[in-house]
Amino acid sequence: CTPRVSMSQLLPLELVDKCIGSRLHVVMKSEKEFVGTLLGFDDFVNLVLEDVTEFESGPEGHKVSKLEQILLNGNNIALLVPGGEGPAV
Repeated sequence: CTPRVSMSQLLPLELVDKCIGSRLHVVMKSEKEFVGTLLGFDDFVNLVLEDVTEFESGPEGHKVSKLEQILLNGNNIALLVPGGEGPAV
């Protein structure tokens, strides 16, 4: 997603809105990260993603899973990276 307005004139939710239909890298507060196509969101930044890759790191190493669709709770999101492709595994 590429905003056509200068960043100083763009509110956070407007930037997320411009990312609908684009790939988005979501870093959670936990040990998980998701990369998927943004289908929609609400005022609480709960996100619906499709064609999702889930990255999870833990004591056992890295785990990668594919999901068709997911709903992420905005309370647990730490960072959104428009166009991001996820962590290097």
